Amino acid sequence: MHSVVLTKGVPDFREGQVSFDENGHLERGKTPTVMNPNDKHALRAALQTKVRHGGRVSLVSMGPPGYKEILQEGMRDVYADDCYLVSDREFAAADTWATSITLATALDHFEETPDIVFAGFKTADGETGHTGPQTCWCMDWPIVTHVVAMDVDTEAGTLRAKRLVEGDVKEIETVETSLPAFVVADPEFAPSYRTAGERLTLKDLRAETRARAENYEDTLTMWDHEELNLDPDYVGLDGSPTIVSSVDPIPKAPAEREATMIDADDEAGMSEVLETLAPHAAD
Repeated sequence: MHSVVLTKGVPDFREGQVSFDENGHLERGKTPTVMNPNDKHALRAALQTKVRHGGRVSLVSMGPPGYKEILQEGMRDVYADDCYLVSDREFAAADTWATSITLATALDHFEETPDIVFAGFKTADGETGHTGPQTCWCMDWPIVTHVVAMDVDTEAGTLRAKRLVEGDVKEIETVETSLPAFVVADPEFAPSYRTAGERLTLKDLRAETRARAENYEDTLTMWDHEELNLDPDYVGLDGSPTIVSSVDPIPKAPAEREATMIDADDEAGMSEVLETLAPHAAD
């Protein structure tokens, strides 16, 4: 079982230090970056699959060299075996379509076809929710979106999932598809470890991966447009049909409350904190 998780770094909007060039394009190399929050649900789905069925988990991201740290974070979260960074100046300023073409080509570059590719619901910067489904369209695979629970029948080569259906009321739909397939994890996805054996496996994987994440570059592969045999005219800004007319910079949010810093070794200060909080504690 080979699972791949698509993950992305997004601007850390909390800091208000988002950098744009004169054309209004985000300068990711100059902007503080964090892992896209919705990708964590995809990571948890891949981890559940690894715990239940074994195999290998790979992380794939497209972005500047600084995204290596995002992959390292993902490796710690999902106990991944290896990671791939698709990085090249030719990929800069790509819209979701050009990004999808690049990611699909990277997935096709694996020696063996992955069984499942997991993607997050949407990114915190673009919020289109296009990249996962568009990448799947390029691969011509089945896709299951809004997944809240899932399992795999490795012998039959099928995936059975419960997905959230939004309408007048919330409904859960159960679907089944053949592998390989794409899975878009919903924010309500909740991993489940049903047996003592699965929980022990999870514990063992956690310990094993801590060391690997410290030396993640030993398992990191980087691909540029030449290695993927991609024509620069069809990727990055040149390959992006989307036109952004303007971008409004995001100012740093003002602090809403005053904060008093207390050192943990300051006994008097900690006593004051305790006295302040005590009246609000539950009985």
